Amino acid sequence: MDTAFKGEHLLPGHLGQFFIILAFGSALLSAISYYFATTSTNKLDKSWFFLGRIGFFVNTISVVSIGACLFYIIYNNLFEYHYAWAHSSRKLPVYYIISSYWEGQEGSFWLWAFWQAVLGNLMIWKAKTWEKPVMTVIALSQTLLASMLIGVELFGTRIGSSPFILLRQAIEGPIFSRPDYLTFIKDGNGLNPLLQNYWMVIHPPTLFLGFASMVVPFAYAIAGLWQRRYKEWLPAALPYALFAVMILGTGIIMGSFWAYESLNFGGFWAWDPVENASVIPWLTLIAAVHVMVVYKNTGHSYFTATFLVLISFVLVLYASFLTRSGILGETSVHAFTDLGMKWHLVIDVLIFLAICVYLIIARWKELPITKKDEETYSREFWMFVGAIFLGLSCFHLTLVTSIPVWNWIFGTKLAPPTEPVKHYNVIQASFAVVVTLLTGVSQFLKYKTTDTTRFFITTFVYLLFSALLGGLVIYVTGIYKLHFIFSLVMIGAIFTVLSNAKVLSDVFKGKVKLAGSAVAHIGFGLILVGALIAAGTSSVVSQNNSGIGYGDEFAKTSNPKENIMLYKNQPIQMGGYTVTYFGDSVSAPNHYFKVDYKKIDASGKVTEEFVLKPNSQANNKMGLVSSPDTKHYLFHDLYTHVTMAPIKGDLDGEDGGHSETDDDKNYDAPVSHTIAVGDTIRFREGFMVLKSLNKETHVENIPLKGTDVAVGAAFEITSHEKTYKAEPIFMIKDGNAFDFAKKVDDAGLKLRFSKIIPEQNKVEVQVFQQPESKKPYIVMKAINFPYINFFWSGTIIMVIGFLMSIFRRNKELKISNSNAELKESKVKLQKA
Repeated sequence: MDTAFKGEHLLPGHLGQFFIILAFGSALLSAISYYFATTSTNKLDKSWFFLGRIGFFVNTISVVSIGACLFYIIYNNLFEYHYAWAHSSRKLPVYYIISSYWEGQEGSFWLWAFWQAVLGNLMIWKAKTWEKPVMTVIALSQTLLASMLIGVELFGTRIGSSPFILLRQAIEGPIFSRPDYLTFIKDGNGLNPLLQNYWMVIHPPTLFLGFASMVVPFAYAIAGLWQRRYKEWLPAALPYALFAVMILGTGIIMGSFWAYESLNFGGFWAWDPVENASVIPWLTLIAAVHVMVVYKNTGHSYFTATFLVLISFVLVLYASFLTRSGILGETSVHAFTDLGMKWHLVIDVLIFLAICVYLIIARWKELPITKKDEETYSREFWMFVGAIFLGLSCFHLTLVTSIPVWNWIFGTKLAPPTEPVKHYNVIQASFAVVVTLLTGVSQFLKYKTTDTTRFFITTFVYLLFSALLGGLVIYVTGIYKLHFIFSLVMIGAIFTVLSNAKVLSDVFKGKVKLAGSAVAHIGFGLILVGALIAAGTSSVVSQNNSGIGYGDEFAKTSNPKENIMLYKNQPIQMGGYTVTYFGDSVSAPNHYFKVDYKKIDASGKVTEEFVLKPNSQANNKMGLVSSPDTKHYLFHDLYTHVTMAPIKGDLDGEDGGHSETDDDKNYDAPVSHTIAVGDTIRFREGFMVLKSLNKETHVENIPLKGTDVAVGAAFEITSHEKTYKAEPIFMIKDGNAFDFAKKVDDAGLKLRFSKIIPEQNKVEVQVFQQPESKKPYIVMKAINFPYINFFWSGTIIMVIGFLMSIFRRNKELKISNSNAELKESKVKLQKA
């Protein structure tokens, strides 16, 4: 502990900072050693190679140790560290402590470095003859990631941001000059309420594994150019490219599920710049995978495959710059704030971009570029065209998302689209039409040559059937009411599913090789079908025709006509449902509102009933932060979230910390009742029965002595067809009478057991009721999302398809390597 500042625990921070420096130094050593091992032609080759491995192993241990130190600090609430104070709190459950790891930039950089370390060790194990050049690139990337965590200033320029900076070093203020300043730091700032969701425990690790895995195909491409092994790197890199596409795509979809489950904008995709930034490299690597397959089968499009693989990783780094530099601060609510690392991030991008440009220019004349054009009626030609359109889609996203960057570079004042969702929807849907049609058409083509007559007949039949089925779906769901381009996307998506289903049917005839791509394409088509119907035809169920507007502030963020007010225990009709807000529960810091949904037929019979529990937090910085609850059906979802509620933050205890007298003011004047066991008391919204007198009751932390007595009045309360139990307590202790009231918030009651009348065998009970004017209420919005399960099931199917493709490509690679080793052995035997 520091003697100048009482209570500080400096050891974990010092250890963490030591491991950051060690991680940086060992990664740099590994990169340099692997570089010389790759380029060396003398006996030092093995020494450099050994040193490269040792450096990377030390880096891996260092990265894991950084994480352990940071976890220790956060878990033990050491708020003398800025990262723990800024992103955690004592009230945070353990599973959300994990989320606080990556809420800040420093934690997310660590997560990225961790996954890259794991992948680097995998390459040491699996890359074989590719290890030296591939690990040179991965170790260089690891060096730059470690530099993001150093957190020092050099010649006035900030190098990275350390998660082990002390609070008094990060924030200025007179309190930090006091040796006992920690006695005033009672709690941390806490985790952003929107991140307190189980999806945020698994979404960022998946997303950052996707980002990290993009370095592997990139490293193979660099290695192939560097060592002039132009044709060999593509089959070796293809399984890793498929893995990166699968994991990053899964991470993106997890993010959309988090948005759907936790955010209250009413959907799963909002074209936020940070969302766009994650999609940009995914699109180019998807295109790269398809062109790599083309090259493997035909020898065509080598440069395109190489360029797309290289640019995918550069775009990952550019996406990191967009989200971390603070440049998107005015256009995105999800971007990180600027930590003074803008130029550091720019340099990271430029280093890898420069390596790509140099190698392509230096090797240009040697590249195996075919001069013969592909046949028009060949699969490789149309797969190439599809890749071009994916690239154009990526170009549009990059161009528009980067408007703040253009303004920064050129000093302009370009404005982003005024209606970004509409802008992106229409333009990206145009690309989707072409991509879906090509995804289907290419299934009826063969590599190199195709029987054109058979191709046209098959394509026409499937297109016609897709148009008929699509037209039916468009009419039934109402998509025709939207922009016409969405109808074309629907037909294209159905065409993709049907044409690939035909290919999948051929699998059962023995053509197993095509199974993975067919399954992945079917999943992709279903994702589009689900997204189009769910997002395009979702409808607001909570139509407000009362004329209540909820105030000007409410109207700034929500449409009053799409939000209804529910008073507690007062049923109203809403879109075919009888809806009742009937209760609350608090699990700090969340306040859950219990909303009962009923469907009642003409005879008055309840045909369906369920309860949803949307929750809100009264956050000091963000106001009311709400998360929805959703009723999932097979063919639609009913989504509910609270937009207004009279709740206060930090609800502690039953009466919020107020005295009993203060709390009485929240109720009408009490009504006294003298009753015996079995008697009934009626109140405004129900009745209660005194079931028994409990002479064995006790009050927590108040011990009873010989002559002391505590009696509980056990009531069963019925209100609005719901039953509650309550037991107010009357106590005589040391000759003095006390009573302990019991509140039944869901029934708007407070009961006080005020007297025992032994001669009449009765008791006196006071009943407090909440006045109508103070009756609890919520304002909520309910949305119906039809057929959204197509979206989620399509994701699962697409991932399965990618896994099948990865297994296939790995098997092919093993066979190829075995054949090469066998050939090499034969050559050696012949020489011997």
